[in-house]
Amino acid sequence: MTVRPDDVVLRGERLVRVFPSAAGEVHACDGIDLELRAGELLAVRGASGAGKTTLLNLLGVLDRPTSGRVVIGDVDTTDLSEDELAALRRRELGFVFQSFGLIPVLSARENVELPLRIAGVEAAERDARVAEALAMVGLGAHAEQRPAELSGGQQQRVGVARAIVARPRVLIADEPTGQLDSRTATTIMDLLGELAHDQGLAAIVSTHDPLLVARADRVIEIHDGRIVGAVAQAPRTRAEARHGRGVSEA
Repeated sequence: MTVRPDDVVLRGERLVRVFPSAAGEVHACDGIDLELRAGELLAVRGASGAGKTTLLNLLGVLDRPTSGRVVIGDVDTTDLSEDELAALRRRELGFVFQSFGLIPVLSARENVELPLRIAGVEAAERDARVAEALAMVGLGAHAEQRPAELSGGQQQRVGVARAIVARPRVLIADEPTGQLDSRTATTIMDLLGELAHDQGLAAIVSTHDPLLVARADRVIEIHDGRIVGAVAQAPRTRAEARHGRGVSEA
């Protein structure tokens, strides 16, 4: 399917996720409606325990909602089997994690290549896509280095390259800068914005850092599993976005 800028590529409808606990049911998501468009960087903010991770797990079909539904492209995921969900994730979604999630014994190139190997992509195509992804994140010269030989910011860039190497339509990042210093964190957020704006990805990022929120195109705020604020940032040039100007607070 050809995706045009501003196409809705991910939709959550009336999402509810209830977890049992000794004190009773916990509504980690409580009736959330959300749309994510191609070329957009959406920030989800809220305190720890607000429901950010639960929401992203539902949108990434890593977890199933108690009620409501997730639609990716034109695919309603409600009745898909686990195998079908796994195939959908490989095809349509890329994930970036706070802990980087790199395999220590593999080089940057091999870490990025892994999703393509799992998908059965031929060697020549794998090589071309890995080189392209590493170049996009500015690590073409570090392809053969292992994670321990890279800085934290570089490791997260490898994580981003791995997430985009299969050319997904949606990028989901849960606190991707949580282990980075503020200066490095802003470069990672800028990178995610550039991938959305230049490559047409739909990117959704959870964070509680206001400096990172300022770099998003749109912001939603979650409290106790509900959306309590939503703001579309004022139109900005790319340079302004990188410096966090022209921002409305949710």
